[in-house]
Amino acid sequence: MGISINQSIDSIAQIFLKTTQSTLRKSTGKKITYATTIQKIPKISMMPDLTCFVQFEGDYMGLVVFNFSDEAAFEIYRQYMITMGMPENELAASISDPEVADTMGEITNQLMGHMIKAVEEKYNLNAYFGQPKALTLSSAITLSINDTYTENRRLAFKISNYTFRIEIAMEDSEFIDVTKL
Repeated sequence: MGISINQSIDSIAQIFLKTTQSTLRKSTGKKITYATTIQKIPKISMMPDLTCFVQFEGDYMGLVVFNFSDEAAFEIYRQYMITMGMPENELAASISDPEVADTMGEITNQLMGHMIKAVEEKYNLNAYFGQPKALTLSSAITLSINDTYTENRRLAFKISNYTFRIEIAMEDSEFIDVTKL
């Protein structure tokens, strides 16, 4: 009768697919596609080139890592700023400009806000998240919060043929719809 942990994290992953696609499409004006396969992975990692991460907690808990290639991060940054009305000649010239990481952190904040709201609407469960952190990395860092985070998923996206990924670690939990008991 309940939704198993696999179905719970997969349901969260599906919400991420849809809210990320919708949010980025609106904020960049670009077509955002996602792979129709959700990958089960043993651990989550912060990957080069630009990564944003944030923990969420409340009625359900976990960690989300957004991994962007330089090209994907810069494309999202550029299109986001242009859509907001920023003249192209005032945009950062390269991915190394701190404005790009700051903007990607803000976009991550928006993505998390939409995901949390969608989960609340679907499951009537509440969570909150901290301030996303954005880093530029030259090598991967594997994360392990504690042993209760046993389920991990990776989602793949594209914008203008540039890929980016979301990795989700979620506590071992089960969503049970009490209205169907």
